[in-house]
Amino acid sequence: MSEPLHFVVNRHHATTLHFDLRLEVAGQLVSWAVPKGPTLDPAAKRLAVRVEDHELDEHLTWEDERKVVWDTGLYQPATDPGPALDTGHLRFALAGHKLRGAFALSQTRMGGDERNWILVKLDDEYAVSGHLWTAEDHGSVLSDRWLEVDREGG
Repeated sequence: MSEPLHFVVNRHHATTLHFDLRLEVAGQLVSWAVPKGPTLDPAAKRLAVRVEDHELDEHLTWEDERKVVWDTGLYQPATDPGPALDTGHLRFALAGHKLRGAFALSQTRMGGDERNWILVKLDDEYAVSGHLWTAEDHGSVLSDRWLEVDREGG
């Protein structure tokens, strides 16, 4: 097993409201846009679209009016994350404020697009069948920031 590494999940209102999952790999934050956001329900599968990598130091705590740190902490990859990503399957355990326990990312190439992955919560002591986040869960874990769309009730 590798050493624990940093992760961050941003709630981001760009063109559309979505979540960005970012995992530290080789000094960068490898990133996926997750339209419906991560879940604690192991029965739910979430589309995760691979997007550009980001600088580690700049994006672990970055917040503004369109982006909040929805969750952050350390993650423990099951194996070296670089080669695991190259083969299209990464298992890892998160130790964040909201997300805890085992997860997996698997490349699917749905629709012929190699950027498409699936994010799943693995069944462990942190799994919650049927789990849904509430409006109270959408704020930053680092500050008192909320996205304007959340303040408006959208």
